[in-house]
Amino acid sequence: MKVYVSQMIKHKVLLLMFLPGFLLFFLFQYVPMYGLLIAFKDFKILDGIWNSPWAGLDHFRRLFAGDDFARVLRNTIYIALLKVVLVFPAPILLAVLLNEVRHRAFRRWVQTVSYLPYFFSWVILAGILFSLLSLEGGVNQLLAWFGIPRIGWWMSSDYFYGLIVASAIWQGAGWGSIVYFAALSSIDPTLYEAAIADGANRFKRIWHITLPSLMPTIITMFLLYIGHFLSVGFDQIYNLTTSINSNVADILDTYVLRRMLTMDYELGAAAGIFSSLVGLAMVVGSNRLIKKYDKDQGLW
Repeated sequence: MKVYVSQMIKHKVLLLMFLPGFLLFFLFQYVPMYGLLIAFKDFKILDGIWNSPWAGLDHFRRLFAGDDFARVLRNTIYIALLKVVLVFPAPILLAVLLNEVRHRAFRRWVQTVSYLPYFFSWVILAGILFSLLSLEGGVNQLLAWFGIPRIGWWMSSDYFYGLIVASAIWQGAGWGSIVYFAALSSIDPTLYEAAIADGANRFKRIWHITLPSLMPTIITMFLLYIGHFLSVGFDQIYNLTTSINSNVADILDTYVLRRMLTMDYELGAAAGIFSSLVGLAMVVGSNRLIKKYDKDQGLW
């Protein structure tokens, strides 16, 4: 005990710096978890959460038996899989490609341009997309200039998933690549010099040096990403949803919002817990698979 106290006294300045972040995290992440009790109660606003009668798992049964839930869950899983396969690797690919660019001014310009969309809200980005992809927008005018028929991007649900993936990459790839750029900067340059001396071309250097060096970072980021598997981006999808594509755009987060607007707080809380449990299971399962592949990798 004395050892711990002496260490705390020794590092008191660091602990004081850590304290504000810890308090914010505790207040906004852990304290609200008390509200999860709503999913197990017949919540009465006047009685409060604790004094409301218990309902057991009735709200979860009602959630899974709902007419809309199967469709909402199917849409959510489909979008989540698309984002894992296509959106998650985009920052890695961008970082690796720009790492091979030797013209520093051009590389910095591309980085700056790719970072910009991240700083705009999805309300603004959705407005830009609606304008660009309208029948008279810039994209259709370009297609018409090449003699290609105009496409009603927002007049059919067939294009929705493609638009979701493309806009997610556009918005987040540049910002997400920062972590991988940092990892790339730590690679020993002599490894590349030795590979060049052995006659390895650029592709082989990427495959045998760059990607293996990035693998610990990729694994960590993947485990953090997969924990939000069913949280596929409420802001993005809510702002890109129209009356035409709503059948494929309805996800678990928008389902919870509708329940909250109708004051069905219990069902909304149950859906939120279900999403969190799926994320937890994905993290634990993915971490175990990674540990089997390489016991030195993984979060724990």
